[in-house]
Amino acid sequence: MKTEAQAEHQWLHKLIGDWTYESEMSMGPDQPSEKYKGTESVRPFGDLWVMAEGKGDMPGGEVGRMLMTLGYDPRKKRYVGTWVGSMMPMVWVYEGEVDAGGRVLPLNAEGPSMSENGGTAKYQDVIEFLSDDHRTFTGRMLGDDGKWQTFMTTHYRRKK
Repeated sequence: MKTEAQAEHQWLHKLIGDWTYESEMSMGPDQPSEKYKGTESVRPFGDLWVMAEGKGDMPGGEVGRMLMTLGYDPRKKRYVGTWVGSMMPMVWVYEGEVDAGGRVLPLNAEGPSMSENGGTAKYQDVIEFLSDDHRTFTGRMLGDDGKWQTFMTTHYRRKK
């Protein structure tokens, strides 16, 4: 089955390239935020997917590796993908839609809650293009109060 690339697939190609990043994250509500640096290489996987492979500093001086896949499912009319990291044993499964302005892609997922109650929580990893060479990746969790709580903000800058 051959699927022709659509405009939504082309949107993903804006991610292609080599990037450096600076990230600020908090490992819990009462924890101070920490800053980390790393690199990411995003390449096409055919015409319909992109793969992002990252490597960077982690808490405790460890080095983490991350792999994200993103595509567009015309039947669902949604972006779909996955994220895995060397620091955790689960696969994050994404679905989302680009905003009307064409700059922001919130990717919805479900995963383990960071709260003391345990269980699962709803998450969003939000990709936002500030320019062709600068984008952010914001991680947030839906709190018990129904409000999104940001726990990570990463700035990516394209290598020249």
